[in-house]
Amino acid sequence: MENISVRPARSGELASVAALRWDWLVENGGETVGEREEFVRHFVAWAEENAGSHRCMVLVRDDVVIGMAWLVVVQRVPTPRAPRRASGDVQCVYVVPEARDGGLGGQLIQAVLDRARELGLERVTVHSSSRAIPAYARRGFQESPRLLQARVASG
Repeated sequence: MENISVRPARSGELASVAALRWDWLVENGGETVGEREEFVRHFVAWAEENAGSHRCMVLVRDDVVIGMAWLVVVQRVPTPRAPRRASGDVQCVYVVPEARDGGLGGQLIQAVLDRARELGLERVTVHSSSRAIPAYARRGFQESPRLLQARVASG
């Protein structure tokens, strides 16, 4: 596809990113609460407040945001050998349905990994849908027997 770029989201694009998040929930049969415009305002404010830890990459075609991926940076406890440590988590990778299955999601994943390397992160994790596991595996993600999770909230 021509006129495609993957880059960090610009402040003026956060409303488009919020709309993608809303559409994703609707597409997957999720129940929405409130009005779309209210959610977009909330999302934009949240993204601006959390810009230090949550970095958004966007997939843009002809100046229209058609995909997103988030890199969440988590500061880790220092060690004597590594006084500054951080890890990353990939969240909310989404490409509009009409642009799927052409490798664009993989480009978003790669952009997030490139950004993680630039930031010097030790590792990057992801909680993936089963459909997307092959895309992550192609970019070097592997299962880890040491990464565990515990659900602490209902829902």
